[in-house]
Amino acid sequence: MSNDLLIGKVTLITGASSGIGAAAARVFAAEGASVVLTARREDRLAALVHELRGKGAEAAYVVSDVTTGEGAAAAVDLALSEFGRLDAAFNNAGIGGDRTPLHLMTDDVYDSIMDVNVRGVFNCLRAEIAAMLPGGGGTIVNNSSVGGLVAIPTAAPYIASKHAVVGLTRAAADEYAKQGIRVNAVAPGTTRSEITADWFGRNPGLEELVNSMTPQGRTAEPEEVAAAAAWLLSDRCPFLTGTVLPVDGGFVNQ
Repeated sequence: MSNDLLIGKVTLITGASSGIGAAAARVFAAEGASVVLTARREDRLAALVHELRGKGAEAAYVVSDVTTGEGAAAAVDLALSEFGRLDAAFNNAGIGGDRTPLHLMTDDVYDSIMDVNVRGVFNCLRAEIAAMLPGGGGTIVNNSSVGGLVAIPTAAPYIASKHAVVGLTRAAADEYAKQGIRVNAVAPGTTRSEITADWFGRNPGLEELVNSMTPQGRTAEPEEVAAAAAWLLSDRCPFLTGTVLPVDGGFVNQ
């Protein structure tokens, strides 16, 4: 890594306790960012901040639930109180859910997926943009999914939620472009995490099947998605906004 992609940028990461979020904390800090981490699991956040500070990075955390406006605001408020401003944000918090035919899907599964994946991103965008406007702008990346670009059977609420993230990304990008705020999204393919490890563990042969549908023939590492998000958050692509960047080994090209 160049170690300067995000130098001097105060950067918020939601869903930072594991998977892509934790990888983003490490990648962003290595690229020079001061990172503010939020998630629901305090033990994971505290350990990660301790690790990052041990490597010389500036890092802080707050336990919050971004499905509430107060939770999203608490994360932004920590960035402002700890570092004086908010330059960048990676809205990564999200959930998947078990694969179930649409006609058998329950209300509580639909509600929980939409609450985290859509309302959570909306709450974060609202708080982050409000904090960035007085400073003249900033950069935001939302974590969508290849499921926000294509259809995947037996995952209707998840697919709907990730399409909604794409819509929120494009709407915010259009609305705030003239005010110096760029908003983009990453759309990861299958990425190694605790969730996918459990998913593959309960479904023998599934990883091989998924990989066979991906031109690169493998599962992504979370650091690869984090690196793409870091580039979108950086000043290396100043004319890029409203873009959804697949990080999927070519999956959506099929």
